[in-house]
Amino acid sequence: MTEDEGAASTGKSVAKIDKFGRSYGTGSRKTAVAKVWLKVGSGVVTVNGVECAKYFKRESLCRRVHAPFGVSSSVGCYDVKAVVFGGGISGQAGALAHGISKALKCMNPALHPVLRQSGFLTRDSRVVERKKYGQHKARKKCQFSKR
Repeated sequence: MTEDEGAASTGKSVAKIDKFGRSYGTGSRKTAVAKVWLKVGSGVVTVNGVECAKYFKRESLCRRVHAPFGVSSSVGCYDVKAVVFGGGISGQAGALAHGISKALKCMNPALHPVLRQSGFLTRDSRVVERKKYGQHKARKKCQFSKR
């Protein structure tokens, strides 16, 4: 049994880094999907070829994207290159944070308990409820008329 097979059978994650020194993570939130590549650097976050602050114009969304670095005490240690598609900007920011967390875990498996405790490795499964026929919206009913 090789070292990789032993780690796979015990459920422990092994650092998966490609030949360019990058780790990969995929994140999702609502209908947005983020493909994230993380490598050691100066802390530059690039989303779809644009700097994070320009792509997510709201400060709260940028904070959400950078939150996994703050929890893991690795602010300014890694460069992020991400491709995000689907959904709106809020869902994309959540997907990016999820993808960054998974890539951080691949880069440094010792961060797994910290990221898990903070909830960054859990996929937020809440999605928009569908509209039902005979109703105005997903839960809004037509006005009731007694007579």
